[in-house]
Amino acid sequence: MSDTWLLPQLAQFADRTAIIRQDESCTYGELLERVAAWHKVLEEHGIPSGCSVAFLGGFSPATVSLLLAIATSGKVAVPLTTAVASERERCLNIAAVEWLFGFEHAETWSLTPRPAVEAPPLLKEFRRSGEAGLILFSSGSTGEVKAALHSFPRLTTVYRSARNPAYRTLAFLTLDHIGGLNTLLRILVGGGTVITPRERTPEAVCAAIERHRVQLLPTTPTFLRMLLISEVYQRFDLSSLELITYGTEPMPEATLEALHGALPGVRLKQTYGLTEVGILPTKSAGDDTLWMAVGGKGYETKIVDGVLWIRSPSSMLGYLNAPSPFDAEGWLNTGDLVEQKGEYIRILGRASEIINVAGEKVFPAEVENVIQQVENIKEAAVRGRSNPITGNILVAAVELFQPEDPDAVERRVREFCRRRLAPYKVPAMVEVVDGSLCGGRMKKLRKPPPKNTL
Repeated sequence: MSDTWLLPQLAQFADRTAIIRQDESCTYGELLERVAAWHKVLEEHGIPSGCSVAFLGGFSPATVSLLLAIATSGKVAVPLTTAVASERERCLNIAAVEWLFGFEHAETWSLTPRPAVEAPPLLKEFRRSGEAGLILFSSGSTGEVKAALHSFPRLTTVYRSARNPAYRTLAFLTLDHIGGLNTLLRILVGGGTVITPRERTPEAVCAAIERHRVQLLPTTPTFLRMLLISEVYQRFDLSSLELITYGTEPMPEATLEALHGALPGVRLKQTYGLTEVGILPTKSAGDDTLWMAVGGKGYETKIVDGVLWIRSPSSMLGYLNAPSPFDAEGWLNTGDLVEQKGEYIRILGRASEIINVAGEKVFPAEVENVIQQVENIKEAAVRGRSNPITGNILVAAVELFQPEDPDAVERRVREFCRRRLAPYKVPAMVEVVDGSLCGGRMKKLRKPPPKNTL
């Protein structure tokens, strides 16, 4: 079963601009023509319903129209980008991919059949339903890649009844990410325009906002910190920007405060979602606060022992290569520890990331928020290291703006933290790293690159 309502919904906006990639634009009418052309390609190659079809590439009219063609012909879409490059072959095998589309350039594609691989039991069962599917890959706290199987009609039903904005929106999050797909589908269903930047750098993003009069920027706290540090936003006209949404990782309070001051005319909204349950409706208590209300029509939340649980109409069917994380009633333990104040909650951090130091609980984000205020610190990531006396000690990996003696950095960071944090929250060790603490998805890396040994 395909989403029969989706393409007619897009056809209402035939003359509007759907996608702008660099300086090339594509109307909704042209996008639907591309979808029809892909339907023909899939048919000519005899690719049947239920078949897993993967494609490698970022946001473009070609990849977006291919995704829509796969999803409206009862097949299983497997979007992949460079974020999973090292795990690509394994991902293709887990998803039992039979056909692989490659996009060397935005409009140049190839199609490669793959050797048959026995599908996981859940995928076999799903294929019998005749529904269109979607497989997304994520890595948990262990770093082991997991394949989440979604029913495409189930995932997109929430867009059919929701009020979807017709914003001119910058596509920052990638197509193989639940947040990137949420951005794409919400904006297209509402008749808005999706704009892809040349690169995901502060300068390229600001240039795209200015050139294409972008109204909405969905992004990550890590990128927003990079934007503030670079100060390139001061060189561009960002007056069209109305809303910045941020999620996928904790937002440092110092970053939020600085962003609110730097872009006072822009509304700031925290988002919340997981690959397993989709993106939930949220309402921020204010532009300068991390308190938010989570949930809406069809979504249910509860807090058990300080941990947020969710039951969602857009939940995945399960993992292809791991046990189901849902309980018998369909609730998911998100693993996020929260504080509650009336209808609002504030996320403290992942329960799996809490570090126990001599019986005291430490949230890495709290310590990182302080370290990021130290002179010459570009980014910080805090983790625990086993210790026979205290159970754990705190180790802070830091990325610098300018080269500096590591011993001097460690002294300055520890002294700064002593003045602002309880003694058990002060890092026992500070490591200066050579590489970036920002990953391919513009999120902070908890496992840092090798330290600088200067």
